[in-house]
Amino acid sequence: MQLFKYIDRINLLDKLIRQRRTGTPSELAKRLGISVSRLYVMLDELKGQGAPIEYSRQSCTYLYTHEFMISISFKIETLGDDKLRYISGGTVFPTASEAGKYLTIEFFKYQIY
Repeated sequence: MQLFKYIDRINLLDKLIRQRRTGTPSELAKRLGISVSRLYVMLDELKGQGAPIEYSRQSCTYLYTHEFMISISFKIETLGDDKLRYISGGTVFPTASEAGKYLTIEFFKYQIY
């Protein structure tokens, strides 16, 4: 599932930034399995959420300018028809095992510490 792959990338990016060993943008993009332009989009998204990310040309790495950590969470829950009426976001998938039951995934959000 694409969602899990994206979460793994964000977690790896956060780890590498905290350890100050991202390398150049092209090296980091290759390590994450994405294009350099996609890397810049991800970094812009994180910066838009308040992540204090900067690139050090001297050290050839991205870094946080002050203490920072990214935590991504999501919840998977089986819902009955009565609860489905109140869902206003996320994606609903029918389960194969139970007729009338659905699995919903709420999209994640960044928590800034």
